[in-house]
Amino acid sequence: MAGRQHSVDKLLRLTPDEAKQLTEKAENAGLTETAYLRLLISQKPNDYPEIRKLLKELINEVNRVGVNINQITFSHNAELYSKEDKEKLVAYMRKLNLEVKKVVDMIGN
Repeated sequence: MAGRQHSVDKLLRLTPDEAKQLTEKAENAGLTETAYLRLLISQKPNDYPEIRKLLKELINEVNRVGVNINQITFSHNAELYSKEDKEKLVAYMRKLNLEVKKVVDMIGN
């Protein structure tokens, strides 16, 4: 872990406007200015709080749709499957695809 220690100091010169932007962006991200700059350097999408939130929401939505699909499958296996169930299943799959597309569009490919 010796390589992970923050032991190198760097002097950074900014204009007053740039300094204000850095402060605001760091506060909006809920990070210190130093942590925010490290985040920008690493460029790992999973590090961004808004992306983590989107991914968490997507996972929750996928889980909800999965529960509904399991219920429909159970009904089918019990021979209680109806045309309405098939329509629901198609609607759930469309909803799932839209949610995934929305997150991909926000995050990028």
